[in-house]
Amino acid sequence: MPLSWNEIKDRAIRFSKEWETESSEHAEAKTFWNDFFNVFGINRRKIASFEKPVKRLDESTGYIDLLWKGTILVEHKSRGKDLDKAYKQALDYFPGLKDYELPKYVLVSDFDRFRLYDLDTDVHYEFVLQDLYKNVKHFGFIAGYHKHEFRDQDPVNIKAAELMGKLHDRLKEIGYTGHPLEVYLVRLLFCLFAEDTSIFEKDQFRDYIENKTNVDGSDLAM
Repeated sequence: MPLSWNEIKDRAIRFSKEWETESSEHAEAKTFWNDFFNVFGINRRKIASFEKPVKRLDESTGYIDLLWKGTILVEHKSRGKDLDKAYKQALDYFPGLKDYELPKYVLVSDFDRFRLYDLDTDVHYEFVLQDLYKNVKHFGFIAGYHKHEFRDQDPVNIKAAELMGKLHDRLKEIGYTGHPLEVYLVRLLFCLFAEDTSIFEKDQFRDYIENKTNVDGSDLAM
């Protein structure tokens, strides 16, 4: 289960005090981000990796400071560096990422300042380290909390329904019919929602599909 917001705020206060004097990007950045994810009760090693190599548009190789595929990209700088340049550098990595790797959030920081960009809503939040505890809810997606907005004729819900309909028809074409087909789809929906409700570990089902099956889906039927 996700940590309570009170526990997360307490951890954020301790984190801020521990890191209030750090300034060197190369010396302590990795430890900093390991501790940052721990504020939300998450083991960074299970979800995100450091220094992922990617090809930029000019064919040069860049290294993403931290990437949680499909969720967040972090660009970290030494204290006092330009966060606007850090954000531009983060965006420069996007052409080298596969579609499923593209993040929903970009976070840039210099230890003391944080700037979180929500790419879905085109808004960003900026605050200093000592105010992290006041801003933890912006990172609810890390802790396992999800913001749900339900609207009539939500385009995302419509598309999801269409995709499930296509999946139903395709499975029927290859031999799934009747009750077994309906059970299969119900179980699939369970797997999709199990991550949001913490029945599965974070991204467990998604990671299985992305990392344990063929990219073209040719081995998914069985």
